[in-house]
Amino acid sequence: MSNYHFIGIKGSGMSALAQILHDMNHTVQGSDVEKTFFTQQPLEKKNISILPFQAENIQEGQTVVASAAYGDTHEEVKKAKQSGLEVHSYPQFLGEFLQNFTSIAVAGSHGKTTTTGLLAHVLEAYKPTSYLIGDGTGKGMENSRFFTFEACEYRRHFLNYVPDYAIMTNIDFDHPDYFSDVEDVVQAFNEMAQKVKKGIVACGDDEHLQKLHAPVPIVYYGIEGKHDFNAENISVDENGTSFDVQIRGDRFGRFTIPGYGNHHILNALAVIAICHYEEVPASIIREQLASFSGVKRRFTEKISGSQVLIDDYAHHPTEIRATIESAKQKYPSRSVAAVFQPHTFSRTKAFLDDFADSLQMADYVYLCDIFGSAREQDGSLTIDDLKQRIPGAGIIQEDGVQVLETHNDAVLLFMGAGDIQKFQRAYEAHLESSKQ
Repeated sequence: MSNYHFIGIKGSGMSALAQILHDMNHTVQGSDVEKTFFTQQPLEKKNISILPFQAENIQEGQTVVASAAYGDTHEEVKKAKQSGLEVHSYPQFLGEFLQNFTSIAVAGSHGKTTTTGLLAHVLEAYKPTSYLIGDGTGKGMENSRFFTFEACEYRRHFLNYVPDYAIMTNIDFDHPDYFSDVEDVVQAFNEMAQKVKKGIVACGDDEHLQKLHAPVPIVYYGIEGKHDFNAENISVDENGTSFDVQIRGDRFGRFTIPGYGNHHILNALAVIAICHYEEVPASIIREQLASFSGVKRRFTEKISGSQVLIDDYAHHPTEIRATIESAKQKYPSRSVAAVFQPHTFSRTKAFLDDFADSLQMADYVYLCDIFGSAREQDGSLTIDDLKQRIPGAGIIQEDGVQVLETHNDAVLLFMGAGDIQKFQRAYEAHLESSKQ
């Protein structure tokens, strides 16, 4: 049993990894800023200590794991190095840890979190499975056969991993503060492909992934065209989305998922492909796909009076389109009001017109001030730059959320990667006070 200290334990990956090691009976504690994040709730439930940052947290005999957000100038990192302790970066530590299992990395510009959660949900019904999901969820089992985890492309972090398999959901230009253009992202994925040991499952409907080069077999899945794994005869009803799966032209079976939109079908196809190669019975795949309840902050629904309130992590134009598409498929008779908080000034600037185009898929649009990340706190543009590109869009503050009440029977989409949830909480509090 080891003694671990996590610097920046409230980060989504860090929180999940801490939970995994705790589940495997190691001693785990961590430190972070005192602001509340949703990722700390599972840590608190498991009685994992969360301390404020201070050099005194570093003690002899600890294995120190540091978030990529905190470098050599951080007081705890400095103290650890002065004490002769090796400081493992999160990606470096995870890369070494996953070698203990049949590991499956889930990479892609979009869909990583949901696909990782879905894959874990299916595999754990077959063999013991540990998993690390980007919504801050982690589960560890000492006798795990499988370890499935989210592999992030930002700053090429996923090059720290040498997995048995990799799922690649798509390639899109994102993280403009690091990547120069989409070709830079493509190059990063090709570099990652060189590290996979057994095989890659990639979306054949993605033009960039069709050009993928790897020293291992690449299996393609998709809806458009003829791939190794194809979804056909797609239908939608109140239970979700159903489709037939063809494996190289042979019918494998019909499956139903609770989600709506082609992106959910593609995620399911990726999971089916991996499970087929690991000989998971089709009956288990079918049952687990149908019972998947989703992951945190991905189309998380709540009914409030005549309205449906949905919390979603969508923070890229492609993700916004997919989320609005899902809402319109599931609730075709309702109007959709998008409440969007842009995340980082660099992303907002790079995708200003694309954000405007994607948000106009909604019937009504409300914009929140830009959320600056730890990497950047201000920029030359403001939320007005986006508002000017969307006819009829409004700007909303926490104390002005009551305007949303005018949209009777609507679906309200609260979208963003920052603290957009505070707007939903403020609106729910307003509705509650109105009842009194």
